Amino acid sequence: MKLPAFITPNFITVMRLVFVPVGAYTLFKNGGDDTTWQYISWCVFFALGMSDVLDGKLARSRGTITEFGKFLDPVADKFMIGTAMVSLSILGRMPWWMTIVILSREIGITIFRLAVIKRGVIPANRGGKIKAMMQGFGVGFYVLPLDESLYWFRDGFMYIAIALTIFTGAYYVKSALTHKA
Repeated sequence: MKLPAFITPNFITVMRLVFVPVGAYTLFKNGGDDTTWQYISWCVFFALGMSDVLDGKLARSRGTITEFGKFLDPVADKFMIGTAMVSLSILGRMPWWMTIVILSREIGITIFRLAVIKRGVIPANRGGKIKAMMQGFGVGFYVLPLDESLYWFRDGFMYIAIALTIFTGAYYVKSALTHKA
């Protein structure tokens, strides 16, 4: 399927940012306890996550990778994950410590990116992409109204995502400081 020319990777990224509040709204709908709205929220966040895959593939296939896109795409990812995690923690469905650990790393890396941007934008690497995928799945499992017997699976996913978040953050800083990123 060929997309219209006005649908650029950066357009998709901006639309992801615009629609993140819709995901949060659906999480809080009817007090956050309505399973129908939890499934709708999961679908919204899943679509937002898929838009991240689409914008990257589109940029590569069209040869339209931009410095703006390399910077904005991870910001949009962090905004999406952060909004979902804060919302889930407010609702009491995700422990605050998970949200704090992941958001501290994500905000710290974003500030670090801004500090070193004079050297050029440091592109995403495979570890960061795996980390983002694990965060997305982990958060997605918290959005879904899972049976309590599956909490170990949901929590295990998040523990792996947290470990990857910390590891990739340290690797990112090390790589940037040694100019290998």
